[in-house]
Amino acid sequence: MIQDFTKGKLALGKVLNHERSNMSAAVLMYTTAVCPYCQRAEQLLRARGVEHIEKVRIDLEPSRRDEMMQRSGRRTVPQIYIGETHVGGFDELAALDRAGGLMPLLASI
Repeated sequence: MIQDFTKGKLALGKVLNHERSNMSAAVLMYTTAVCPYCQRAEQLLRARGVEHIEKVRIDLEPSRRDEMMQRSGRRTVPQIYIGETHVGGFDELAALDRAGGLMPLLASI
């Protein structure tokens, strides 16, 4: 599980908790229509072979923002989940990719 980001460095714990419910998408991203970081996150995921991203538009469904904040503890978009693992935003996704952890996480779903 991704545990901590400090001073731009990624600290990875072991990615062990991949329990998935039947109702969760393989990749879920809370997003808005005009978020450039959301667009960059989608581009990176697609470049890594992700074909389907369930997008939750919190600008169109304000109640889903509350859901996002409850799940992630954060207010900003994107908030990205791969399986049940909360990756974080674009910066964390990109750092995970640079550290070599994104492809194994994607392969586990």
